[in-house]
Amino acid sequence: MDLTNFLLSVFFFFFASFPFPSTSSPPFFPPEALPTKSGYLPINATTGSAIYFAFYEAQTPISSISKTPLLIWLQGGPGCSSMVGNFFELGPWRVNFHKHKTEPISLIPNPASWNRIFGLLFLDNPIGTGFSIAATKHEIPTNQNSVSKHLFSAISSFIKLDPAFKNRPIYITGESYAGKYVPSIGYYILKKNPKLPFDKRVNLVGVAIGDGLTDPITQVATHGLNAFYSGLINERQKQEMEIAQMNAVELTKMGKWNEATNARNKVLDMLKNMTELATLYDYTRKSPYNSELVDELLSFKEVKRALGVKNESMVFEGCSDVVGEALKSDVMKSVRYKVDFLVNNSKVLLYQGQYDLRDGVVSTEAWVKKLKWSEIENYFQVDRKIWRVGDKLAGYVQKWKSLSNVVVLGAGHLLPNDQALNSQAMIEGWVLEKGVFGDDKAHEKKPSGISDFGVW
Repeated sequence: MDLTNFLLSVFFFFFASFPFPSTSSPPFFPPEALPTKSGYLPINATTGSAIYFAFYEAQTPISSISKTPLLIWLQGGPGCSSMVGNFFELGPWRVNFHKHKTEPISLIPNPASWNRIFGLLFLDNPIGTGFSIAATKHEIPTNQNSVSKHLFSAISSFIKLDPAFKNRPIYITGESYAGKYVPSIGYYILKKNPKLPFDKRVNLVGVAIGDGLTDPITQVATHGLNAFYSGLINERQKQEMEIAQMNAVELTKMGKWNEATNARNKVLDMLKNMTELATLYDYTRKSPYNSELVDELLSFKEVKRALGVKNESMVFEGCSDVVGEALKSDVMKSVRYKVDFLVNNSKVLLYQGQYDLRDGVVSTEAWVKKLKWSEIENYFQVDRKIWRVGDKLAGYVQKWKSLSNVVVLGAGHLLPNDQALNSQAMIEGWVLEKGVFGDDKAHEKKPSGISDFGVW
């Protein structure tokens, strides 16, 4: 072998043995996964601040489009993108989150999408979140009133995009920190509508809050008790947590909002350290939710272009620390009084995953007891109805007049991800007032011949 061939052999051997890392190719994004409409809804025309939206029309509407209900989804955080809800939870196409690490990321159809029979609008809220644009940090809202003003502007602009949107019944939904966004924008709409001409009003019918942080001063006091009766900590640890919880409560009462937020974070960190759970969002999980796959999906310019993102070089963050910091002083402020108003003037759905330790069943029950509603005593007198989807037990529903409260079995904080078909059945049943979400006197009995020990 001459010297030239020898050197070439060494060259190819070296690079075959130590390949350069390859750039990931864009994920498969089928045309049918594209939104019906997407783009930006202006918040400040002068600076360019705007809320990003992705809208998916109903796949098989059961009424004319002009009468088909429209669901609006708001993610929590504060500062988390509704694209997480879209591509990880309840949108028509989701990331293949059960994939092996070596498999490429892709989109797969979601048979339990919330737009099966309803229109579904995702809003990246507030500005600065996800693909939404905040021209400056100073424009990012720092309280719920500012958030609601922006949302009202965005929703009104969206309705103007199509005359068929004008009279569609609207239901605003969301989870986690949207336990504040949802009642706040609902309250804002119902207070503002009477002051507007009829053609400028928003046709809000109801709100749905999933695993929501709504009344933090009440909810923060429940974590120790919840963990204790879930068998996760002992009496001494519960008492230690209760001391930390009371500190958060006292700081909230004094209006020391940032300090109160820090104190709440300390309570949650304490619980995480005591239990060493993979996540407080679902105490049965062996690993956290892998929602970072959405960040990976939305990192590709080709995907951003398909979704109508204005600036393809924008780096997508599932949750924005900048927005979270802007709303830090808002975290411990209660919006329960807004739910008081809504339950008296619209439909309200509360739903929680059975395994959520952060904003789940126990913390929701605690603040519901404090609602100022003329029907609250009647609500507490009715049984939780057994709720089935098909022939399988899905959870329990407590309903009286305008208030429905659902416990979803086998689910954590990101409930539509954990129990997709049941979450779809829940939202459809509630909007259409069918089954256990219908007549207050209705009660679905357990099928005869079936017991916990098998079929007799």
